[in-house]
Amino acid sequence: MGVMAALATPSVEEETDLGRRVDPVRPWQTVVWDDPVNLMSYVTHVFREYFGLPRTDAERLMLAVHHEGHAVVSQGAREQMELHAQAMHDYGLWATVRQAPE
Repeated sequence: MGVMAALATPSVEEETDLGRRVDPVRPWQTVVWDDPVNLMSYVTHVFREYFGLPRTDAERLMLAVHHEGHAVVSQGAREQMELHAQAMHDYGLWATVRQAPE
């Protein structure tokens, strides 16, 4: 019981460290992930319709999703990226939000 309790309760230092992982200055990203369901043409259509991208940019992002497994489709404020991720879910795409790498 003592070992499990120690593992389940983070120390103050750990909680403080977790708070430092989010940098308020760095932007956030909406990432679309490859899935076994949606056609490449549909993903291109979504990127063009929702983000208003030209065909070449939408196809480049779609190909990144297809070949690399994911693509960053937008970057900015966290709240806006969460809205974009929800919109991608509404279209049936898999999307997440993450803070941009340093």
